[in-house]
Amino acid sequence: MSPEQKALVKETWQKLEPMADAATHLFYDRLFEIDATTRQLFKTTDLTEQRRKLFQTLTMIVGGLDHLETLVPTIEDLGRRHAQFGVTDAHYETVGAALLWTLEQGLGSGWTPEVKGAWSSAYALLADIMRAAAARSTASTATANP
Repeated sequence: MSPEQKALVKETWQKLEPMADAATHLFYDRLFEIDATTRQLFKTTDLTEQRRKLFQTLTMIVGGLDHLETLVPTIEDLGRRHAQFGVTDAHYETVGAALLWTLEQGLGSGWTPEVKGAWSSAYALLADIMRAAAARSTASTATANP
């Protein structure tokens, strides 16, 4: 990600913070709408708490974009944990689509092509790190338990 993209992500995230609850409701509603299989992943989850965790995690990630080297281990751990909950590669696509859609709804006219590009890059980076960690974890588990 370029420094300009990082700045756009941070700037637009600040605009969403006051509407955190509404944004996370939109996100999960959209996620379940576009990929019904994701609802099963949350069958025993308190969605109010999950929405809070999502916003907290995204805030931490956005805040750490300038120091990715310190953020990567946390993101990798997130990827490993998501794999244990049954998250697949395909889920990353629908989560990304739901996230970008939610950001577009929340930012309205502030959702410019540049902002979309910055958030798309940020999400792709995050998802790639999580997927790679999940794949390594799955591979090492398969090797340990032949």
